[in-house]
Amino acid sequence: MFKIILQDIHRITPFNERARDLRIQNNPLWLHQRNVLAPYTTREREMKVGERLPQDRDEMLVYRDNLFFDEQYIRTFITAARKKGRAVRAAFSIDEPAFKEHALPLSSSYTPAGGLYLADLWYYPRGLVADAEPLIINLESRELGYYHVPTYMADQSGDLTFQVPLRTLIAIDSWVHIFIADVVFGLFSRGARFEKRLGEDLPFKLKILGKAIYEGCQILECSELVKIGRNCVIDPHAIIHGPTTIGDNVTINAGAVIENCIIGNNVNISQDVQLMLSVVGDGAFLPFRAALFMTSVMENSMIAQNTCLQMCVVGRNTFIGAGSTFTDYNLVPAPIRAMDGHGNLGLSNRPVIGSAVGHNCRLGSGLIVYPARTIESDVVLAASKDRRVIDKNIRYEDSDHHKFKSAGLHKRLYPPKDETELESW
Repeated sequence: MFKIILQDIHRITPFNERARDLRIQNNPLWLHQRNVLAPYTTREREMKVGERLPQDRDEMLVYRDNLFFDEQYIRTFITAARKKGRAVRAAFSIDEPAFKEHALPLSSSYTPAGGLYLADLWYYPRGLVADAEPLIINLESRELGYYHVPTYMADQSGDLTFQVPLRTLIAIDSWVHIFIADVVFGLFSRGARFEKRLGEDLPFKLKILGKAIYEGCQILECSELVKIGRNCVIDPHAIIHGPTTIGDNVTINAGAVIENCIIGNNVNISQDVQLMLSVVGDGAFLPFRAALFMTSVMENSMIAQNTCLQMCVVGRNTFIGAGSTFTDYNLVPAPIRAMDGHGNLGLSNRPVIGSAVGHNCRLGSGLIVYPARTIESDVVLAASKDRRVIDKNIRYEDSDHHKFKSAGLHKRLYPPKDETELESW
């Protein structure tokens, strides 16, 4: 199959980077797409904006490079498309719970068509044609809660739950969609697929049970559910529950608790670190008692001791100082707004949500960050009596380092799209 990749040129706030270059499930999005499609495609071509599409008469798959999809969705989509034998385009019904609740809010990529929303994914059996029929794939969504809270925290939206799909397709238009792709459509979906298989596949259930008995551990701790890479050093007093994936050359010290996470390569996790439903990128460092809950941290970042992040996204090469807290809930239950695909505030459709920190940021100790605030790439925030609570979005122009005599030591590496020249350290 011939794969055609269309560019999405807008940059995601606050990272100032295109979606294809951001990490989803601890892989650059473009690499994740390539890995998922590898069994189906034999050649590919990336198209520049305005470039004429090839007129080959081959079987084709065309998609925009800001789409996150998993193996389950692509396999079902291609199988159904080939069965139809004509040009089709991925579509969602507005009644699809996972799409309506998590993918559509803050998005700018879907095309309305009556009661449907069309995604930028097409299949052509014999080359490009003008019309493509909408193809709706059942995402097999199911409602899952993530923790019990007092009823007064649920406000008018009801209980705190997610609509978790067993098959995933979402356009990355906002930093919130990275959170959704990593946690809700990633880690939660992986767990839901495991539970489904456990309930339907008796040989699989017996295999899991047998492995746990043989290894003398709980089912969630056995090697079928906790995948560990090479050259790892894991203290026996650490607690790791699956489904969890741990990369190569990882150090995990005593007292660490890890539940349903993806841990990259060369990660250092110190004593008493708490990780739940989180993605930790390659080369990250988590000193003692750092805590991540439903949070994504990209490569080579450090979350210092006693810092707590909930439902956040942190970019690469970023430092967050000790004792900082990223809140995720409005004390007065007003709707939470977040940055959409156009850089404007829009309803997040979430009763709780954390914040986003861009690439190459340096945040001082003891900061308190309000829900859904963004800190742009290359920002430096020095803790002081005037800078303790972050209650608004922070742009590069607001960075504290501009006031320092040594400001020239911190160069801007991720400018917005209207700047053409990248500076380096």
